[in-house]
Amino acid sequence: MPSNQTLSPRVLAIALAIAASPAFAQQQADQSDLGTVSVTGTRSERGPASLAASTTITRADIERLQPSSLPELLRGQPGLAIYNQGGEGKVSAVFMRGTGNGQTLVMIDGVKVGSVSAGFAALTDIPVSQIERIEIVRGPMSSLYGSEAMGGVIQIFTRRPNADGVAPHVGVSFGTYDTWKGDAGIDGRHGGLWYSANVGYDRTRGFNACNGDPITFAGCGTYEPDRDGYRNRSANVALGYRFNDAWKADARVMRIEGDNEYDGSWANRSKIVQQVAGAHVQYAPLAWLAFDLNAGRNDDQSKNYGSYGFAGYINTRRDTASLKADIGTRTNLATVGVDWQRDSLASDTVFDATRRNTHAVFADWRGDFGSQHLQLGARHEDNSQFGKHDTGHVAWGWDITKALRVSASYGTAFRAPTFNDLYYPGFSNPNLRPETSRSIELGVDGSQGWGRWSVHAYRNELHDLIAFNPFLTSPRSPWGMPDNIQRARVDGVEASLGTTLAQWDINATASVIDPRNRTVGADYDNLLNRRPQRMGRIDADRKFGKWSVGASINAASHRFDDPSNKVRMGGYATSDLRLAYRPDTAWTLQLTAQNIFDKAYETARWYNQAGRTLMFSVRWSPKQ
Repeated sequence: MPSNQTLSPRVLAIALAIAASPAFAQQQADQSDLGTVSVTGTRSERGPASLAASTTITRADIERLQPSSLPELLRGQPGLAIYNQGGEGKVSAVFMRGTGNGQTLVMIDGVKVGSVSAGFAALTDIPVSQIERIEIVRGPMSSLYGSEAMGGVIQIFTRRPNADGVAPHVGVSFGTYDTWKGDAGIDGRHGGLWYSANVGYDRTRGFNACNGDPITFAGCGTYEPDRDGYRNRSANVALGYRFNDAWKADARVMRIEGDNEYDGSWANRSKIVQQVAGAHVQYAPLAWLAFDLNAGRNDDQSKNYGSYGFAGYINTRRDTASLKADIGTRTNLATVGVDWQRDSLASDTVFDATRRNTHAVFADWRGDFGSQHLQLGARHEDNSQFGKHDTGHVAWGWDITKALRVSASYGTAFRAPTFNDLYYPGFSNPNLRPETSRSIELGVDGSQGWGRWSVHAYRNELHDLIAFNPFLTSPRSPWGMPDNIQRARVDGVEASLGTTLAQWDINATASVIDPRNRTVGADYDNLLNRRPQRMGRIDADRKFGKWSVGASINAASHRFDDPSNKVRMGGYATSDLRLAYRPDTAWTLQLTAQNIFDKAYETARWYNQAGRTLMFSVRWSPKQ
């Protein structure tokens, strides 16, 4: 396929075929018409909606599906592929639209999260019991958020009250692998004051994480056929107050402590701390003018232990602050602002540098002109390590009817090298350039009385991808180092439809992705590793009075674990069942069975996935 900025006929044909099929859908229970505002897609609660492709997962979705973890909840969403290294608590990462695991920005309540040394967020440590909703925005978002948002943004919003009064809640679950989960909290709103306090606990003995070779130790560098457990304690406190029509403020703190066992030659146990704190003040003196000041801190700490005791530690911190202004009306609005960020780390491993600062200015404009919609944005960023970088985006939408919109967009994005890439002793390269991308997208979205549907086709050209090169050596890195040696191209189509059929609520998604290495060399035209080319998910749910039943099918095609495409992992499909009973409005009893056919599969070579699991849950929430 030639390297240009047009979508191939093959990809467009797939898009039209999926659009015509009623078998694909999307979980967007809280979106009822075209142009629903996504806060993440605009960085603003005001003005016209973003034209970017997005999905929202609500608290009601979470309680209906009862996922075992956040990666399990995200699995099968449009354009998202998940890999996991051995069950709950183990390393999990997301590939959004074929981009790498560090090329999707993750945020919690507006604060960027993730290790500044490893370069991605520990999704598996974030408990679903603390989540109110998740917004997923797909496509290049660097013009709004800077580095890491090449594939898109996943923003997690923690729990908060939805109505006046006090709303307590308690939940307990137990099941396979000696798993116990518990959570409790209280939310309240009284006049201009609102508050939320929640705690959670999760414990599982797990299963053997890595099925390594007992003779050569291939896979994990060791052979430990034991159960690898996981424990998680979490707490989240939030407080907000509206002083008058012009002023409001809120603050949040979330802390997660984890204890994770795994298989490894250097270390096989980690004690982690994830902490996110943020504060926000808004001043809106006029109907057409609002100022927002945000500040946040994310701490990512890990202490590692091996068979002979303490093996090392690494603590990273990211401080952020932003000031922005929204100027305009609900149909024509400009957002301008400045961002500041400081990344730092402390470790018993000696890095050449342990701190860097970033300053940025950005602007975004959105306008609705009858049936026509426009969005323009630009950002200038200056990083103390890799210098200056500019990104931008442009998007257009046309409402052919009130229920049918077509859209087109173009955007650029980048990702800065991590501290590990630049400075990790023996395996780093201080001369790395930032990864960059250029992306185009065509979309069609519809909303009729029978349901919602969408089809989006895109091409993403990636440059200067950072990958480990064993043949590039230096006195400081004699065993190889990361290098800007790759170019890649991702062609993709994602489709969704949500409808009701014979009183069954049907929601499903389908994604077709072709992520290719375009670097001249031995791996030219190979698939990028750990990305399946086809993914799909179908959820069906129905109520029978006080009872409700549901089923899910989640499928992915084969993938390769290595860039040379010699280590193949087969495709799979798993099936889940769920049954719930509500004797009254306060109590819910639920039984969930996942992977009911006990399918054995891998998303990362050598690493096992959970077999057939059963979970029984009891929830009490008197105010729903």
